[in-house]
Amino acid sequence: MRTCVLALLVCIADQAVKWYVRHTMEFGESIPVIPGVWHWTYIENHGAAFGILAHQQWFFLSVVVVLFGLFFFYRKRIPTEPRYFPAAVGLLLGGALGNAWDRFRLGAVVDYIDFRIWPIFNIADIAICLAVGMLLYYFWRRESV
Repeated sequence: MRTCVLALLVCIADQAVKWYVRHTMEFGESIPVIPGVWHWTYIENHGAAFGILAHQQWFFLSVVVVLFGLFFFYRKRIPTEPRYFPAAVGLLLGGALGNAWDRFRLGAVVDYIDFRIWPIFNIADIAICLAVGMLLYYFWRRESV
């Protein structure tokens, strides 16, 4: 249950910020928070990370459907310990859902966090990256025991 709540919170936070960006900024506009270091920049990404596989919305949406199908099929087998494992699953699902919602509704993912030395990203991307790191750590530690 906590996994689903976390997924929902991540998705809501992601969508709320994306809504704010879309309704207060012009496409392509960049607002410096720390000039030259951190900007809010409104873009739309038609691909995955770094724009790869651009305009393949149905492929990405299919991946999310499979991800959620696997979650619901295996949800009773998700380990509750360590506590970060179900949190990682919730972050992954929430991030995937946030970006999938954009792809379904807009045909692209809204990105806005711009550190100038890395491609522009969003809250859903952060959640997905954290989740993958946490899951890799879990499986690495599990293998070394």
